[in-house]
Amino acid sequence: MRVLWLVSILLPKAGGALGLPAENAGGWLVGQLEALGQKVPLTVCTVSGLVKAPARCTVDGVDYVVLPSGTKEAFAELLAQEKPDLVHLWGSEYPPVRPMLDAAEQGGFAVLLSVQGLMGPCAEHLLDGVPQEYRGSCLAQRFIDKVVPGGLLDKQLAHFERQAAVEAAMLPRLRHVTGRTGWDRAELARLAPEAAYYHCGETLRPAFYGPRWDPAAHDPAAPVLFLSQGNYPLKGLHRLLQAMPAILKKYPSAKLVIAGWPPLERGALLRPVIDWMFPYQRYTKKLIRTLGLEGAVRYTGPLKEPEMCRQYLASSLYLLCSSIENSPNSLGEAMLLGMPCVAADVGGVSSMLEHGREGLLYPADDPAALAQAILSLLDDPARAAALGEAAHERAVRTHDPARNAADLLSIYETICGQTPA
Repeated sequence: MRVLWLVSILLPKAGGALGLPAENAGGWLVGQLEALGQKVPLTVCTVSGLVKAPARCTVDGVDYVVLPSGTKEAFAELLAQEKPDLVHLWGSEYPPVRPMLDAAEQGGFAVLLSVQGLMGPCAEHLLDGVPQEYRGSCLAQRFIDKVVPGGLLDKQLAHFERQAAVEAAMLPRLRHVTGRTGWDRAELARLAPEAAYYHCGETLRPAFYGPRWDPAAHDPAAPVLFLSQGNYPLKGLHRLLQAMPAILKKYPSAKLVIAGWPPLERGALLRPVIDWMFPYQRYTKKLIRTLGLEGAVRYTGPLKEPEMCRQYLASSLYLLCSSIENSPNSLGEAMLLGMPCVAADVGGVSSMLEHGREGLLYPADDPAALAQAILSLLDDPARAAALGEAAHERAVRTHDPARNAADLLSIYETICGQTPA
């Protein structure tokens, strides 16, 4: 049984072997790949403009292929060369997935799709809570964006909606899908009614297995709140900023730490143009200014895996403020570390974390409820630590590498007819 993966990023081992820069993302792919080991012959394919011709390498028994374009013809040629028993597509939101599915169907290859998120719900909730004045763009903004791409929200929404339309047309064709939550199972029953659904947990980045969050390492009077992503509206930074004044009123030394880049600053002359071209960043800057949060918010810049793990451990609470999620890896990582977690009750989050036992859930559109949940844990450090411990116990089962690899191998064998369905 030979399996071919199509993934959205250049994995680190392939990048190192080919002399190409690997992306600082996709830790769940690395985790699952390492856990699967050499239990099945595997080819991992990605598409990258960094190569002019197909590039290949083999590392630790895994074959890697990097293609310069993700066309149906290029994938058909690859499939003819590899002759896999199964094509495993990672994520319906990745544009090359559709032409790979076309090529696989034409060649008679079995196909399995692993759902990450779903573009339809993401498009629906992308701009939740963002005032109308920041959502649109004018002709001059769109012209500038063609020359120097900015962060226009209507452009982002149009991209999400196009991908959602492609996804909606593709999913009914599938016969095998994997997911991890009650939410994605219900969505796939609606969007891919002919497909068999297989549950398979996600294996996370290796750095998060082992270290443990220590409640004694944190100053209760100066808590650090951590948000792992805040660069686009879906992640809910604007609502968290709206919750911060209530937290600072009781804990004036509290800090909000956000992983990633801050809003761009390029001097007084360029600042108005940059603000104009990045409306969400302009909105969050305005919230920070008008709510008096200037000294309470810090951006870390991009963090690699070990740095991200250290930032989790240095924080008092992990916050997930998204408008929609399926099974966010960041929440799984925080739970693995045993952190106290406050998360928006959206999508599949409640399949990962039980409210009141492993963390706290709140309505995503209610900043006051978010503030109340945060304060309830800051006010009771013993309860916060107990929730974090329960979250860890849950996460070591959910994200167990050996079990997840065995489950995935069993799914492969079932689809390829080597075990009873």
